[in-house]
Amino acid sequence: MKPSESEVKTKDRTPIFAILDNVRSLFNVGAIFRTSDAVLLEKIYLCGITGFPPRKEISKTALGAENLVPWEYKEETIEAIKEMKKMGVKIIAVELAENAVNYSEAKYEGPVCFVFGHEVYGISDEIMEEVDMAVSLPMLGRANSLNVATCYGIIVFDALKKLRNV
Repeated sequence: MKPSESEVKTKDRTPIFAILDNVRSLFNVGAIFRTSDAVLLEKIYLCGITGFPPRKEISKTALGAENLVPWEYKEETIEAIKEMKKMGVKIIAVELAENAVNYSEAKYEGPVCFVFGHEVYGISDEIMEEVDMAVSLPMLGRANSLNVATCYGIIVFDALKKLRNV
């Protein structure tokens, strides 16, 4: 049976944070909220041009998860990263970078914060200089990336498995 909103809000959260760095699609943001609820993500930072609730486009794909997952808007992504670092959280970019590790081989212990970037331009160089590591999904076909919300789901469920043995 599906838990009530109040039950979900009192559950222990998974030590996973997310930073959305200039994600432009409100539908992607909504889908990310929904996935975040599924793993009981600790908190989402919505940064830069990333839209934030209340927006009908977010609600359409989030299906209420935007009211259950803690979130905060920051104009500058670097502010969220500095806040995470002060808390001792490892910052992991999800990006097709030269030094990126295959996500399935990445080893980390909680808490972790994944940074996801703009759907076309990715994560800025300035932000990449601040991260502790980068992970990527293997791309075997012609496409060099997945939709950010799809990628998000793969990454956070992998982290859930590694951090909570689920």
